[in-house]
Amino acid sequence: MMADRASSLRRGVLIPSVAAAMALAVLISLGVWQLDRKAWKEELIATIAQRLSAPPIPLPAPPAWPRLTAAEHEFLRVAMRAEFLNDQEALVYTSGSTLREESGGPGYWVFTPARLAGGALVMVNRGFVPNGKHDPATRPDGQLAGPIDMVGVLRWPELPGLFTPAGDPVRNIWFSRDSNAIAAAKGISVAPFYVELESPSPPGGLPRVGRLQPNLPNNHFGYALTWLGLACVLVGVYGAWLFGNWRKRNGTVESAA
Repeated sequence: MMADRASSLRRGVLIPSVAAAMALAVLISLGVWQLDRKAWKEELIATIAQRLSAPPIPLPAPPAWPRLTAAEHEFLRVAMRAEFLNDQEALVYTSGSTLREESGGPGYWVFTPARLAGGALVMVNRGFVPNGKHDPATRPDGQLAGPIDMVGVLRWPELPGLFTPAGDPVRNIWFSRDSNAIAAAKGISVAPFYVELESPSPPGGLPRVGRLQPNLPNNHFGYALTWLGLACVLVGVYGAWLFGNWRKRNGTVESAA
């Protein structure tokens, strides 16, 4: 009888112990993953800072475009001379950017194709306009004509997320910086990247442009501490429960004796 009770109590410990071990493994894995993400984010921030602080280089010629990659060339500063196709302007809704101080609050990025001397087109994010200034008629001074010397940063199209609304070509509004989708909706062919404009600033100040700053958030260490702290709490709670169970088992055995 006493042996049966002890065996029953041991079986009662097995399932909670397995569950606790699995939960502990998950929490530790999440903590380690966040530490890995921290190292990755720090390397990314350093790379972006280095590229954004470098002087601009001439925009690579169109034959070299297929060889450019986001991993090797995104955030490189470039200089080019091109002419805006103002009648092909598009708007991309934004609530702000971690790389641009001038995009304060909700508004729109103004994406406009620009024609290079040889005829190739590059989509350019000309900068930010606040709500109420999305209509080009409200900012006529910003509709620059003729070839312009520009300095900007190479960026790659931003693919829409799972919950990103679909673009609305009829209203000329998109919700992700997908330069390829914008160009396709307008029936034009552009470079596989787009240029985030830094200068010049147009008359009237809209769209707003400025230097990009590496200001990406890096909270992964805090997340790692949270997961690893929960792992410690789990160990403490499980240890207290196991000790209580051990006392109960001993008390049962002694009573039976």
